[in-house]
Amino acid sequence: MPAELDRLDLKILDRLQINAAETSSEIADQVGLSQSPCWRRIQRLKAEGYVKGEVAILDREKFGESMYIFAQLKMSRLSNEDRERFVQSIHEIDEITEAYTLFGDMDVMLKVLAPNIAWYQNFTFRRLLRLPGVEDVRSTATLSELKNTHRIPLPDM
Repeated sequence: MPAELDRLDLKILDRLQINAAETSSEIADQVGLSQSPCWRRIQRLKAEGYVKGEVAILDREKFGESMYIFAQLKMSRLSNEDRERFVQSIHEIDEITEAYTLFGDMDVMLKVLAPNIAWYQNFTFRRLLRLPGVEDVRSTATLSELKNTHRIPLPDM
């Protein structure tokens, strides 16, 4: 834990992870501070980059049926320019919600939000296999979602 974060900072950050729409007064009540010092701490934590942003988490089921598919990509050697084109390309595809580089047999893992398997099959041939350097795609379709959170565990408070 960074030395500059104390127990109250951690409590505030945890509250923000639970509901960033809470007012500084509501957070202050939850963590045991008065409103003004709590507000100042929140502003400091944001200024120091502990809070990257505040978003609304939408219920994807309200938008119809969908599923997550994890696509593992095997990549060829890429020049720096091709690597930049690859990264830019995956940032431009809205259905790719997360992307990671990997150790092991495969090089990149993508989390793709797909309406159905037929759509994903077309997406694989139309988009994924056309990305710079992609040699192979191995996919795993999810059946159900057991846990989905953006909340990171913080040290004991």
